[in-house]
Amino acid sequence: MSVVRTVVFPALRLLVWAVIAVALVVLAFRGGGGEPAGAEGPGAPTLELDSPPVPVSRGTVTNTVSVTGTVVADPAVPVKATAAGTVRRVLVAQGATVTAGQALLDIRYEEELEPVVGTDAEGNPTSTPRPPRVRTATVTAPSTGQLTTLDVLVDQIVAVGDEVGAITPGTLSVTATLTQAEQFRLLAPPSTAEVEVQGGPAPFTCTGLTLAAAPATAEEPDSTGGVPAPGGSPGGGTTARCAVPPGVTVFAGMGATVRVQAGVAENVLVVPITAVQGSVQTGNVWVVGEDGTQEERTVTLGLSDGEQIEVREGLTEGEQVLQFVPVPDDTPVEDPMMGGPVG
Repeated sequence: MSVVRTVVFPALRLLVWAVIAVALVVLAFRGGGGEPAGAEGPGAPTLELDSPPVPVSRGTVTNTVSVTGTVVADPAVPVKATAAGTVRRVLVAQGATVTAGQALLDIRYEEELEPVVGTDAEGNPTSTPRPPRVRTATVTAPSTGQLTTLDVLVDQIVAVGDEVGAITPGTLSVTATLTQAEQFRLLAPPSTAEVEVQGGPAPFTCTGLTLAAAPATAEEPDSTGGVPAPGGSPGGGTTARCAVPPGVTVFAGMGATVRVQAGVAENVLVVPITAVQGSVQTGNVWVVGEDGTQEERTVTLGLSDGEQIEVREGLTEGEQVLQFVPVPDDTPVEDPMMGGPVG
């Protein structure tokens, strides 16, 4: 019995492992079937890459763009000298609250006068210079707010356009950077947006919505015009900005969700956005005929909600289009002259 355990059983185990190893080698070199690896037999599985057709139907498209933004303080408005001369008097102290059009300081300047032209006793022409006329120009506040800076002194010489102060409006706005796709969906944006501040008041309407190029920086001046604050875009781009209405309690730096509704199209022809090559104004679709043939067709596009898109011209209800834009065939072409693939 000891001979069976020490000699026979180990030999049988070695034989079984050898058979398994040989079988694995055969499978590896013959592809697991009766044919060489890579050959396609009648039982080999195939991968269907054809795009399924979908019907052109009617539906409603609501173009609502939702982006993440930030509450920011509106930048300070500069106060500039309107005449070249000397400061005669300062009318408002720094830090005071002013209203648009309020007088801030006076600038004394001289206006040159034309000489007096005449003739002398002998009839010769004469020109008598006149002393300049002293005038006063009043610099007024360009906007309502707090006069945060007023960097001038009495008798200081200033030039036209010199920045002599700054007014902080004390108002807030919401800004959000748009992606390229969102910019195309907001080619004709409305003047308002709905804003929801996390942990803040109920959603409110933000007015004066504008789209403008964002500065190519990660920082922008804060309300005092000095210390940078977040709000720029590292790579530029387009920024949406709207004003927080009075009476809404939010603070600069808070995160917000901005929803812009840029139109609604009801009972219009729609197709999946994946079926269209292009997404703005015009695009291409592939129409599937009753016999299965495919026709590339140019269509006129309308609104999109990110999932389906309005087709204004080029298709009729009930036609079949490919659900996905076809991928170009990159199969190598055999060159009969060279006996091998081209490229």
